[in-house]
Amino acid sequence: MSNPIVEIGNQYGQSIWMDNLSRDIIESGELKQSISDQGIRGITSNPAIFEKAIAGNKIYDSAIKSNIKSNKSVQEIYEDLVFTDIRNACDIFMSVYDETDGLDGYVSIEVPPDLAKDTDSTIKEARRYYKTIDRPNLMIKIPGTPEGLPAVEQAIADGMSVNVTLLFSVQSYIDTAEAYIKGLEKRVAAGEDISKISSVASFFLSRIDSNIDDRIDSKLTSAKGEAKAKLEAIKGKVAIANAKIAYQKYKEIFNGDRWEALVAKGAKVQRLLWASTSTKNPEYSDVMYVDELVGIDTVNTLPPNTIEACVDHCDPANRIESDLESAQQVIDGLKDEAVGIDLDAVMDELLEEGIDKFIKPFESLMSSLESKVQQLAAV
Repeated sequence: MSNPIVEIGNQYGQSIWMDNLSRDIIESGELKQSISDQGIRGITSNPAIFEKAIAGNKIYDSAIKSNIKSNKSVQEIYEDLVFTDIRNACDIFMSVYDETDGLDGYVSIEVPPDLAKDTDSTIKEARRYYKTIDRPNLMIKIPGTPEGLPAVEQAIADGMSVNVTLLFSVQSYIDTAEAYIKGLEKRVAAGEDISKISSVASFFLSRIDSNIDDRIDSKLTSAKGEAKAKLEAIKGKVAIANAKIAYQKYKEIFNGDRWEALVAKGAKVQRLLWASTSTKNPEYSDVMYVDELVGIDTVNTLPPNTIEACVDHCDPANRIESDLESAQQVIDGLKDEAVGIDLDAVMDELLEEGIDKFIKPFESLMSSLESKVQQLAAV
């Protein structure tokens, strides 16, 4: 039987990464099998994923006990657990990294989410994570906040591979690509190699539709006639339209003399990565954020349930550049008097919410880990 995920990679130039990581899938062999059987080419993690993996999971107990005996703090125990999983995942994906000459095979780890608005601390932690984990296929995840982007530029200049996360607006993507290019230019100016650096710009999807759909549903309660039709015409379509416009910007940015000068030094394009791809509305296809955004030089990161759904019924085709006029009409439609949704305000709100959605599980994980440490220390 054909596997749509393998087809997406082989025929359409898009890499599928998994949005999930735990010690269970590493030790059971499931992660290794996902590479060979499902065509998974990389993996991402975040505080919410590690909270789910570690909290209440006995597989980590022996490592926690060992750390307790070494008198390590809760923070040090957390890092030992997470860094061990990241290293082991990097080792599993090393074959993909080698096979693709550093295009894929990456494992992403996020700097502490409470640093999203602190440039200097983000740079400091990125350097520490990169040095401590010590794997060539490690990707440091840095939020694409105004304070995060200078850290992205510096991390690239330092020679790290970077996953810029929490991107919602097209402008935030443009700013991210600029940070990447400036980082490469700074490294070239210092006489350093740039051929081993890779980066992705993680553009979030379903959260956009969830936010805007809620606003549309609220307006639909009183809308009639033409106004109602205009609202219904854009419901569930903004995230994909926004992503298609971002991809056109990608093609503009990674073209021309400035970029070609870096290509001559071995630079790789910063690929757009589609994130937040599990469909939140049951009325929509559970693979809509996969099928509609297949395209060359992109990455799509899928949680396990979306991977299963895609293997079962994805319909791969190169759609990233289809219906571009309709995509622009969807975005323009938000400004219509009958709709009246400020996309910039939505994007700003989503960024703040996104930071919070990483900080809260991080705090929850540290709290539950502290409780577990106390419990195991008493045994």
